[in-house]
Parts: sequence; structure tokens; C-alpha cells
Amino acid sequence: MNPYREVMGTVGTLIDAIGVIVIFVGALIATGRLLLGRYGRGGVSYQSYRQDIGRAILLGLEFLIAGDIIRTVVVAPTLGNVAVLGVIVLIRTFLSTSLQLELEGRWPWQPPTHQ
Repeated sequence: MNPYREVMGTVGTLIDAIGVIVIFVGALIATGRLLLGRYGRGGVSYQSYRQDIGRAILLGLEFLIAGDIIRTVVVAPTLGNVAVLGVIVLIRTFLSTSLQLELEGRWPWQPPTHQ
């Protein structure tokens, strides 16, 4: 493997690690806010907690997708790896869209409702 591919493989792995850290730290912060009573009481507290965790997962998924793309396209661009990447991106895109629908109550392509 040439040095460029090795560096890009390491970059892809680092971006994956950032994605995992973002999800983990986001969940820790949301849990800390819940335990310290920063959300309020009752259903508002639960809903806000879920939204914060969902936002952390969404951001982490973006990093994980970027890391997969870098490693697949630059490091090992075989047809099989690109097909696997396509499936992974489809699954993660579905998860991201579902989470966004859950968090905002609308599809990503719908305009925001003003309250």
C-alpha cells in the first residue's frame, strides 16, 4: 500500500473515532443534564433528553459516513467495497432521516413550521 492510502486509511479511522466520541459525549452530556434537572419536569424532561441524544447520534452518524467514504473510495476502491459502502450509507441515511423526523416532527425536505 502506498503512503497516501495509508494516511487516508488513518484519516478515515480517525473520523470514525470522532463520530463515536461525538455520540458518546453527546449521550453523557444529555444524561448529565437529565440527572441535574436542567430539562424541567415530567414529559418535557424526557422529550428534551431524547432530542439531545438524537442530535448526538445524527452528528455522530455524519462523521461515521464520512469515515466510511474516505476509507472505501481512497483506500480500497473495489466494486465489492463500494457496494458495501452503498448499503452502509443507505442504512445510515435512513437512520438519520428517521431521527430527524422524530426530532423535528417533519421530513427534512418540508419547510419548518413557525410557531
